[in-house]
Amino acid sequence: MLAASLPSAARGSQTAKLKVALQPEHLGGRTTIVFSFRIIPHEQPVSSPLVGMSLFYPAGIGLVTSGLGLETCPAIQLEAQGRCPPDSLMGYGNASVALSFGSELIQEQGKITTWMAPVQNGALTLLFYAEAPTPIAAELIFTGHLVEAPAPYGGQLGIDVPLLPSVPGAPNASVVTMTATIGPMNVTYYAWFRGKRIPYHPNGLRLPETCPRGGFPFAATFAFLDGSHVRATATAPCPLRRLVTTSGKGRSRRIYQPTSRTWREL
Repeated sequence: MLAASLPSAARGSQTAKLKVALQPEHLGGRTTIVFSFRIIPHEQPVSSPLVGMSLFYPAGIGLVTSGLGLETCPAIQLEAQGRCPPDSLMGYGNASVALSFGSELIQEQGKITTWMAPVQNGALTLLFYAEAPTPIAAELIFTGHLVEAPAPYGGQLGIDVPLLPSVPGAPNASVVTMTATIGPMNVTYYAWFRGKRIPYHPNGLRLPETCPRGGFPFAATFAFLDGSHVRATATAPCPLRRLVTTSGKGRSRRIYQPTSRTWREL
């Protein structure tokens, strides 16, 4: 896991771009964090393999009280069965990896599911389970830990990224892009009620009642096998509101309603 401080970027052979969205956007309401990053190589077809990253997120986002992760899934269970208890699901995503083999550039895409794992050393722990077709990788598990972060952030998700084996005689593959969600979007849990198993959607992360000036700040640091580090920042804009005036019985009142935004991939 990367250190809690934000390191200065060592000049390397790649840079990174980060994008973050909150869905839905409603101050004081429940939401899902959608984050996406892209690694951009310089002067070579593929970047150095990614070995770790940390996502820094704003203060006041209620992950502990989100109603997510009612069950936990040990890594050994995920490795053996390829699945976890439904009520440990935290989100979905996808990733793409690439490697340069001679004059050929090989690229593959895979799916990601995120699960709540047992607490480790007092920290909430997530498991990212990646399934990708051959020849680059089959199944990989990334471990992430949620810990405190310095202001203006409230916490960080540090992810250890294992080296990605590829075909014999070829170098390790490199992560190119990754998109993941943490929250109730497309997540279904189950509860027993009067002898029946009832599906429901967990509440999700709670946004603060107020938005910082300029929006909710996010940042990410990336560590690579060649020893370099890069940093990227992103801001989730404060929810836009439109003014609606209603009247009745000689009185009028103003209601502020949030408008919607559209998430676009990098």
